[in-house]
Amino acid sequence: MTARLQRGLGVALWRQVADGIRAGIANGLAGEAGRLPSEAELAQRFGVNRHTVRAAISALAHEGVLESQQGRGTYVRRRQRLVYPIGERTRFSAGLGDQARDTSSEMVGTAREPSTLWVATALGIETGQTVIRVESLGKADGVPVSRSTSWFDARLFDGIAELFSSTGSMTAALAGFGVRDYRRASTSIEARHAEEADTRELNLAPGAIVLVTRAVNRDLSGRPVQCSVTRFAADRVELSVEAPAPGSSG
Repeated sequence: MTARLQRGLGVALWRQVADGIRAGIANGLAGEAGRLPSEAELAQRFGVNRHTVRAAISALAHEGVLESQQGRGTYVRRRQRLVYPIGERTRFSAGLGDQARDTSSEMVGTAREPSTLWVATALGIETGQTVIRVESLGKADGVPVSRSTSWFDARLFDGIAELFSSTGSMTAALAGFGVRDYRRASTSIEARHAEEADTRELNLAPGAIVLVTRAVNRDLSGRPVQCSVTRFAADRVELSVEAPAPGSSG
């Protein structure tokens, strides 16, 4: 049966085929042995030529979803996705727990800039007020799994970028400003194709799927201390939303 592709909508056919193969894998396309159908079969399934299928397979191999075995065909890499909990006390290293031998967060950029409407609303400040933007990359066993952009009120957290850079921990950086603990006030989640910076930092093929969270953290007094947008590589991370604890106001 031919799968339906959308032509003329700005999404390359090879990318649509790659997404279709990814979805097909979840529905048994590769069978118990994990072997994909031949290029010719996939070309017929998606109604494209073999060159387009080859480009899709190459992209998925680059993302670590597939691997080609000489003389045997193309197989699904049996790598279990990390489960990242989204809850009241979301923390990168603690969230991954014992799923990875080593986790790390590193700063890849920072700037002072005027706040946008969303950032200002999230932090409870005036639109255009100066905020500190911190770009960070989260890794598990050396593999990039998340790329985050966080904003902080510059009046309250001047120097937080330097503190995060030296500690590699946002929790430790906030503690340096007297925020000993904080809670997740809100989180929204969506899926979309990765943008150029995400493909570069997360080592993804162009147009790969990322899971995007928008979050606001507050200290124990209820004051907003951080808002962030985080992109997770969808083939490496599964987001698990935890129910609020009994008596929680979140």
